[in-house]
Amino acid sequence: MPHGNNSIGSIPGLTDATATARTSEPGLFRKCHAFFDESGLYSQIKSAGLYPYFRPIERNDGTRAIMNGREIIMAGSNNYLGLLSDERVREAAEAAIHKYGTGCTGSRFLNGTLDLHIQLEERLSRFMGREACVLFSTGYMTNEGVIQSIAGKGDFIYSDKENHACIVAGTQLARAETIRFRHNDLKHLRLLLERSYLDNPDAGRLIVTDGVFSMNGVMAQLPGLADLAEEFDAVLMSDDAHAVGVIGPGGRGTAAHFDLGERVHLTTGTFSKSFASLGGFCVGDADIIEYIRHTSFAHIFSASMPPSNVATVLKCLEILEEEPWRLDRLWEISDYMRDGFRNAGFNVWTSQSPIIPVLAGNMRTCFEMWRDLLDAGVFVNAVVPPAVPTGQSVLRTSYMATHTNDDLDFILDAFYRVGRKHGIVSSNGSAA
Repeated sequence: MPHGNNSIGSIPGLTDATATARTSEPGLFRKCHAFFDESGLYSQIKSAGLYPYFRPIERNDGTRAIMNGREIIMAGSNNYLGLLSDERVREAAEAAIHKYGTGCTGSRFLNGTLDLHIQLEERLSRFMGREACVLFSTGYMTNEGVIQSIAGKGDFIYSDKENHACIVAGTQLARAETIRFRHNDLKHLRLLLERSYLDNPDAGRLIVTDGVFSMNGVMAQLPGLADLAEEFDAVLMSDDAHAVGVIGPGGRGTAAHFDLGERVHLTTGTFSKSFASLGGFCVGDADIIEYIRHTSFAHIFSASMPPSNVATVLKCLEILEEEPWRLDRLWEISDYMRDGFRNAGFNVWTSQSPIIPVLAGNMRTCFEMWRDLLDAGVFVNAVVPPAVPTGQSVLRTSYMATHTNDDLDFILDAFYRVGRKHGIVSSNGSAA
């Protein structure tokens, strides 16, 4: 078919004007432009000066940070052990750069394996009490890659409804059938296992859960999950992103906390929290880890952890073992803050960790409280739907071993004043 300069080809009913519009704005992008509509939540929150995300931090010293030229107390970081700005950690990272350079420029599978990677894998497997360990470039990729590797067509995945997005991504990549069970609800999980087991008794099964849930700070019911895994011939996997370096003897995570040992078949984690770096890992039996190493797309086809990141983790692990006071202090702080919030009248749900969510209610109130807290010198994280249920927006606070008592009291005082202003608590220290 001939085409002139102004021809619109063979698309029936398409005029020159609509063709020009389509060329300048493809249909796939329309939702992107609609996102910024003046009537939308994004524009309203932005115009009101309440937008809490992607805020630049000019300096971060752990418990203190500089934002907009002001010093604030950081109460929204996952730097649980307080090692982010530790001089020993910085020196280890710098030494690795001088020896190995700034990156690996390749995957672990090919040219991206350093002796440092092997050292960290061996070190972590010993620390976690497991046979072997495999590293990933990020914590997100760890869960995504492990699930994609071990669960396939004809298998079943049972995933807690409040699992992290990276677990959800892994279930979407895997060709297995995914069944979601109600949050921490063992009875519901049993029912789902029974139903699928009757129809497919020989299928592979994976039960996957956060060890500590990142929004509410609650621990998974791992002993009950382990019982169900054994009863229904399932693999149990725990994502200990917020648990390793925080929970259990020596900070070894939720399986260690419940003394479950190898009954939790696979434990994953990240280095972007307690270990002040970037990357992730999975530990388990040697044969299983080697299988994951050779079949996980996220491991094979991604550049490996830069040497400075690996050296950072090794130094943080060393400090964790040499300075157990950090774990003791972290739990002392967590208990103090939970009690302090509750005594002031705030609802902090059933937090069992250094993650302490403070219920704000609706989104607008949550954003306004976030802004008032920042003005008062305290940084926290505003968490709104879909990350939490509608009407249950929270100000997610989290703590590190290096917070001082004065820091904690400053945070509590700021929350009390802001909570009273917005009617979340009353003047007598009870829920409004």
